[in-house]
Amino acid sequence: MDNLFSLLLLPLLSAIALVFVRSDRAKWVALLLSLFNVGLTLPFLLRFDPQGGIQFEQLWVWMERLNVNFHIGLDGISLPLVLLTNGLIPVIIATTDGKRFKGNFYALVLFMQLGLLLVFTALDAFSFYVGWEIALIPIYFICALWGSGDRVATNLKFFIYTFAGSIFMLIGIIYLYQQTPVRSFEWTAFTALNLPDTAQHWIFWAFFLAFAIKIPIIPFHTWQPNTYVQAPAAGTMLLSGIMLKMGIYGLLRWLLPIAPLGVFEYGTLVMILCVVGIVYASLIAFRQDDAKRVIAYSSIAHVGLIAGGVFSLTIDGMQGAMIQMVNHGISAVGLFFVIDLIERHTGSRSLSTLGGLASRAPKLAIAFLILVMGAVGLPLTHGFIGEFLLLKGLFGTAEYGWWYAIFGGLTLILGAVYMLRLFQKTMLGELSEQSSTIKDVKSIDVVILAVLVLFVIVIGVLPNYLLQLSEPSIQNLLQQISFKTA
Repeated sequence: MDNLFSLLLLPLLSAIALVFVRSDRAKWVALLLSLFNVGLTLPFLLRFDPQGGIQFEQLWVWMERLNVNFHIGLDGISLPLVLLTNGLIPVIIATTDGKRFKGNFYALVLFMQLGLLLVFTALDAFSFYVGWEIALIPIYFICALWGSGDRVATNLKFFIYTFAGSIFMLIGIIYLYQQTPVRSFEWTAFTALNLPDTAQHWIFWAFFLAFAIKIPIIPFHTWQPNTYVQAPAAGTMLLSGIMLKMGIYGLLRWLLPIAPLGVFEYGTLVMILCVVGIVYASLIAFRQDDAKRVIAYSSIAHVGLIAGGVFSLTIDGMQGAMIQMVNHGISAVGLFFVIDLIERHTGSRSLSTLGGLASRAPKLAIAFLILVMGAVGLPLTHGFIGEFLLLKGLFGTAEYGWWYAIFGGLTLILGAVYMLRLFQKTMLGELSEQSSTIKDVKSIDVVILAVLVLFVIVIGVLPNYLLQLSEPSIQNLLQQISFKTA
């Protein structure tokens, strides 16, 4: 079965059905439906030809008078993110407390999945923008209704930030639509345009602002730490594990091929913002007492390096960005899940009150250690190959490559410092009074951690398949940029 539309239709129908499930069984219904979508994804993976360009295309005329189509397809840039989305959604659902969340919560999760998949498969700007906005609405309500602390004000800031960025992108999309010979929103029509320098410069900023806020790149990051901390654990996993990848994907799919002259003009500035963000976020992470906030700032540092790899415009840097998007999603979900388990059992995320958990929860400690090692890029874990390619790509940048690689490398050094500190403060030392209530993981929690740990090790040992999946599409993108800037 290779009907790509089915991947979008199932989350929509599942979300509608779950609205009417009021019992504690809502979690298991949602989990079953999300696993079914994983099954629907496998044929696309098995039949995908990395050398075949865009595949499994489907197109329907949406608004004929405006030449708006619903056009979707997959290539080596979008398929890994579809796999990440459909692979992590069941994991995120499985981590939730089925007694706390009812059908409406899981309906929002699956409705968000629809938006994410539409973003990663859209081949026309109108559908892309619709998916971009669809993904924002459910995560806002997930965080605002089930979050903690000053969640309403925090999520209003998040909504305003992201919606404002979306408005700039919408203006850019409408402008590009007007420039196409036949008034089309098609991705191919946009990328075929040869815009003058001035137009590409402002188009760059129109799209970059939307993507930079979503990633986030400093100084557009101020919404992120509080939103991650105050969101429910599942909301934080959705934001960090999948949603921020929308911004990086947007850079690759839309910004680079449409406005390459803008990328060349402002790429150095963006690279500086990325490496500054790496150092800044890493230093802030080291000073945090809230374990969830440590990982939130860690995310800013790591995605700064990923964005830097994209703007390196090298095959290594962009390949590193592709595999590291997948790796970061796995790490983020795993780390936030461990912190959620600790908080559930001890009632605290404060590093100053925790300690000695490994003596009471050895299985949790082992899984946490492997996830930490993957996050800091230990060889033979999934994070190593991505970090290596990103640094190699930064080093290969035509201008200031040495400096980018040196500051980018601080992700590994500083990351090891604050992540090992996180592990030490929670798992090692004497058992604190706050930690004495901890119990080791069992049943479904063991399965979830085992799956995440397996991904960390398998991708670390056998990264070639993911790299081969995206390499031809990345090469085509670089050729497209080179042709338009020659």
